[in-house]
This record gives sequence, C-alpha cells and structure tokens, in this order.
Amino acid sequence: MQEKGEIQVCGLSAGYDRKIVLDAIDARIPKGRITAVLGPNGSGKSTLLKSIAGLCRKMTGKIYISGKRMEEYTQRELAQKMFYLAQSHPDSSIRTERLVLHGRFPHLSYPRRYGREDYQYCEQAMKQTGIIRLRDKRLGELSGGERQKAYLAMALAGQTEILLFDEPTTYLDIQYQTELFRLLGELRDYGKTVVAVLHDLDYALRLADWIVLLQDGSVVLEGTPGQVWESGGIGEVFHVKTGCTTDQEGTIHYYFG
Repeated sequence: MQEKGEIQVCGLSAGYDRKIVLDAIDARIPKGRITAVLGPNGSGKSTLLKSIAGLCRKMTGKIYISGKRMEEYTQRELAQKMFYLAQSHPDSSIRTERLVLHGRFPHLSYPRRYGREDYQYCEQAMKQTGIIRLRDKRLGELSGGERQKAYLAMALAGQTEILLFDEPTTYLDIQYQTELFRLLGELRDYGKTVVAVLHDLDYALRLADWIVLLQDGSVVLEGTPGQVWESGGIGEVFHVKTGCTTDQEGTIHYYFG
C-alpha cells in the first residue's frame, strides 16, 4: 500500500503537442525524503515534475499520489496536497507579503478572504526563508535571489505535504544556495516530500536521500545516492570522469571532470 506523501509513476509517456519527451517511464518518489531529479539538458527532468503537478500533457500511464490516481483528486485537493515551483517567474509589482499569501489560496473558502491563520503561516514562511524584512517590498525591487526566496516562502505558506522544485537554485549565489539546501533539509525533517531538479551534482549526492537519473526521456537509474554513485551511471550519463574525497569532518565531496 502506498504511503501518504509518496508518488508512484507507472508507464508514463508525456510531452508537448505531439512530441514525446518521457517515454513509458516508471519512477518512485518516497515520502518524507528529498528526491533529486538529475540528467543532462533535454532529458525530461522538468517534464517529469510538470507531469506530477498536472501541468503537462500525459499521453499514457498513471501517476499515483498517496495511493490515489491523480485523476481522483479535484484541482483544489491537489493544490492543497502539492506545490509546484517553476523554473522561472515573471517580475511583478506585487508586494512580497501578498505573493507569499498566495500560497494559502487553495485553503480559502468562498468568499476568498485571508484569515488570521493564513497570515500566521505567511509570517512563519517569511521568517523561515529570511525575507521578513522584505515583506513590503515589490518583487521588482528584489534581487534575483531574494525573489526566488519569496517564491519559496509562498510554497512553504501553503503547508502542502509535497513540494516540487524545478531548478530552485536559479538566480542564487553560493550563499543563497547553501541556505536553500539547508531549508530543503529542514523540510525533510518536518516530514515533507521534496522533489527537486538539481544541476549541482555534488550537492545533489550529498543532500538527497533518493535520486532519479534521466537520459533521453528514460529513467536510467533510481536509488540512494550511494547506489547511484557506485553504479557509475552518473559518469556514463553526463560523459564525465568522476571521483570523490572525504574532508577532515568526514563529509564526502564528489567531483566531475
């Protein structure tokens, strides 16, 4: 029986118009863990996340969310259960706090008015992402990294059990990337199911609990970082030489060349 927060992809073919990007793939996303989706450009990483979020045309196959087929959920139920953060976002004149409040929208009843609880979740999310001081700033006034953190706060405010991030480190410098990975670890510790398309292979292998490795629209490997690393699949898929070192604190660092 599938656990709450677990995602199962079975025989999924998906794409855009008549172009198939994912070809009859199977994949498992374990609950309460960080899953990193890896693969070269064009391998279908973003398409996989969009398919799980219901934003991409599913040609064949099934997607199960917490043991139920995606089609068994209403749009509102899916929005309450799962949040998808796209790779890029348009600039806007909206203020930061108002954007973060949008994460509460699936929980509002008609008439759609924010209540005390919604503002509390909003405040908590802004504190968690370190943007409380930016609450009255417009998005157009923020740096790229600050905007990305505002959208992350919106995701957190929704209190969903599943979080899908498509390249969340876009626009983030090294400091913000480190903060983001710390935050993803905290979300896992809270029991959230986190799925992220990542390009930094070293961080992905050190941060993730589970890895789905894609190539040319197919799942090449899936497993723990240790299993995927030992298989040699990353070097084969990315056509790079691989190695690793262990620092004085016992942390493994992976390198690719």
